[in-house]
Amino acid sequence: MSPTATPSPAPAAVAAAPKPPPSGTGAKRSLMSSLMEATALLRSSSFKEDSYVASALPASDLRALADLRALLSTHPDPISIWGVPLNPAPQGGEGAPAADERADVVLLKFLRARDFRVRDAHAMLLRCAAWRAEFRADAVLDEDLGFKDLEGVVAYMHGWDREGHPVCYNAYGVFKDRDMYDRVFGDGERLARFLRWRVQVMERGVRALHLRPGGVNAIIQVTDLKDMPKRELRAASNQILSLFQDNYPEMVARKVFINVPWYFSVLFSMISPFLTERTKSKFVIAREGNVAETLFKFIRPELVPVQYGGLSRAGDLENGPPKPASEFTIKGGEKVFLEIDGIEAGATITWDLVVGGWELEYGAEYVPAAEDSYTLCVERTRKVPAAADEPVHNVFTAREAGKMVLSIDNSGSRKRKVAAYRYFVRKPSA
Repeated sequence: MSPTATPSPAPAAVAAAPKPPPSGTGAKRSLMSSLMEATALLRSSSFKEDSYVASALPASDLRALADLRALLSTHPDPISIWGVPLNPAPQGGEGAPAADERADVVLLKFLRARDFRVRDAHAMLLRCAAWRAEFRADAVLDEDLGFKDLEGVVAYMHGWDREGHPVCYNAYGVFKDRDMYDRVFGDGERLARFLRWRVQVMERGVRALHLRPGGVNAIIQVTDLKDMPKRELRAASNQILSLFQDNYPEMVARKVFINVPWYFSVLFSMISPFLTERTKSKFVIAREGNVAETLFKFIRPELVPVQYGGLSRAGDLENGPPKPASEFTIKGGEKVFLEIDGIEAGATITWDLVVGGWELEYGAEYVPAAEDSYTLCVERTRKVPAAADEPVHNVFTAREAGKMVLSIDNSGSRKRKVAAYRYFVRKPSA
């Protein structure tokens, strides 16, 4: 059992609670207390997602839902959005429940987008259905739009948050390069193709939703503002925003902005008093240097991309969920040792480690079990800069039984930092 209470599938290695560092190396504290602090952080959000379960809705919302169903039942032609039929043949009279339980989820999204004004929601829904038909939105997933080099860089779905919401990452910093900008946005035809590609990414996110009462019915958006060319992207940004507001209502449960410049924070603080509490609860803002700590509150480290301080590399999710990482915090002035015990001779151990904001020292050594053997330096202690864009990843094959000891020294900093690690042990072959 690891010090963060995460079971390990490898019986040959057990991460023991870190032993106190030698005298003079900094603060002494158990990793379990650090984990408890990290868990408390995750519970600090005031955000509460809207419910789609009928029993949880107020009577006024249920009446509006029944009225919208009744309006749709008068349409002679079938209406379907995101593959969900919205006006099936009436069952038991006007306002009867839709045959597909997903329909109520879709209808509630349009109602909430228009503050439960039924006729406004009805008009919005019809415009969305007309746009989808004209745009051929149902066919966009199968198209090759020629933006393979932007996937995984500019806009992409990657993993899910702690509550199961699919996560969409957006980063437009690559367009500060003029050649890249001209290639994608150089004329009206190219811009239209990019907008179609961006809709394709959104449709992938919608495809991953349950669209059922009690299910996962919205995505999380993470937008990286680092190096984003604001003026040049204004036209494209406005069109994307308009498209999504009009045709994907209530599809985003939370919006996380990372690498936020100082002026964005000032602007948000100015408009914040004019926003409803419900709207403000959906927004999260993280300045540069605080990205990993912010994302870890909502997304497990093994699902956060490496460029944002996580452990997930491109292709990691193709074969199913990754092995969970153990999370902990390191206080300022503290040095922590992670020990992985019980390693057999001939076994191979692989480990990953990441610390939000880094700016500390890291090293690794192997301590043989035999008293007459020497400790081996696996990774010489080194300073990891704040700008480190990759987690520690290493592999070591033990010649004799013993334990691996990873040291994380934050004694030169007063800042508390979040961290995560995981390991795999492959036993020696017979």
